[in-house]
Amino acid sequence: MTMGVKPTSVLNQAINRPVIVSLKGTREYRGLLEGFDQHMNLVLKGAEEVVDSKAGKKTDLLIVRGDNIVFMSP
Repeated sequence: MTMGVKPTSVLNQAINRPVIVSLKGTREYRGLLEGFDQHMNLVLKGAEEVVDSKAGKKTDLLIVRGDNIVFMSP
């Protein structure tokens, strides 16, 4: 990321695109980023848990609390 680019602008570019979100405690989810707020709470649509690089439990809508996120990758 270059200097001067705000994290929210990066998140805005990822809206309605697939993302992978890694959480504290080794949990990982992938799904379409539907939205976010100023605390980096995320809403993922069609989310599925990723376990050992394989798709696991699926859910239609997942809300991820921002303070649990280790990283997010588009």
